[in-house]
Amino acid sequence: MRSILLPKSLLAAALGGVVVLAGFGTQNATADQSSTAGVASATDDAETRFLELANLISQSCAPDVSNSTDDVAPASTADTTAAEPTPDSTMPILVDEVPLTAGEQCAAERHARRISRAFSGMDTATYEQMQTKLTSLNYPAARIYRMPDFSGEPVARLDLRVGADHLALEVTGTYLGVMVEAFGAPEGVSVTEVRLKPQLDAPTS
Repeated sequence: MRSILLPKSLLAAALGGVVVLAGFGTQNATADQSSTAGVASATDDAETRFLELANLISQSCAPDVSNSTDDVAPASTADTTAAEPTPDSTMPILVDEVPLTAGEQCAAERHARRISRAFSGMDTATYEQMQTKLTSLNYPAARIYRMPDFSGEPVARLDLRVGADHLALEVTGTYLGVMVEAFGAPEGVSVTEVRLKPQLDAPTS
């Protein structure tokens, strides 16, 4: 075989090109890692802000120990048992909501009040508008779930559970704001899989 000898100048240029390409690849990898880390950091920050908000509201709803009474009793087995799926059904298995404790009901009222005030007079026509507004109120996007529209209006559910809590909210858009309904989500179940009891009166905004 005949060997091909490159002049030193060409050899140096070729090696330089390899180094440049290698450096370019490293920069791309570093940029990708930085982007991923940035998204994770933003998600962590949003969750931290929510936990701070939830803690403040929880503290403001702390019962007076000297006059405390038992909270709502845990839901019965029948209340938390999933409905039996029908054969070959592709519908999600729904579970009944569970009762909220007095502290959770208090927190629900305060969350609902601040959300209703923020949306007051706002025509919430799309889910994207609703999600953007809710995230600006320190509810992380990871805790906001899209539900089927109600009479053409967007609906979202908020998972406000912290620890062993059950608190969740359903937010329905209107042309003048939102309707907010609190409910209890069993542990280990997505808030999207909870079947709400029909209400005689629509929630006030």
